[in-house]
Amino acid sequence: MVPGGGSYERSAPTYPVAVSNETRHDATAPGDRLVRLGVIVFGVGAVATLITVAPLFLGLHALPSAAYFVCMLMGVGFALAAAGLLRSIAAQRRAAAADGAHRPDGTGQAESPSASPSAPS
Repeated sequence: MVPGGGSYERSAPTYPVAVSNETRHDATAPGDRLVRLGVIVFGVGAVATLITVAPLFLGLHALPSAAYFVCMLMGVGFALAAAGLLRSIAAQRRAAAADGAHRPDGTGQAESPSASPSAPS
């Protein structure tokens, strides 16, 4: 309820161009493989970190240096996932720019209602 007895109804947003309400389920989008690979590599690094840090807390002998180098896979996995994300963003921007170039007015920009001249009355 809104003060004064009225009710607040949320209207659907209006967009200057046609917008699809369907989610794209394209598993082969650019960057997806990098993100998946990054998550796997990060997971391997996280497990290695737990394994190498556990002996330090349990009072056991520390593992060899090679085990600590495997822990660095967390950073490598994060970098791979970030690269995949950036690649995906770039592909979406290119697709949006290509879509804008094919609009009927040729400007690539949607026509805003305030930009059109009003007819004199």
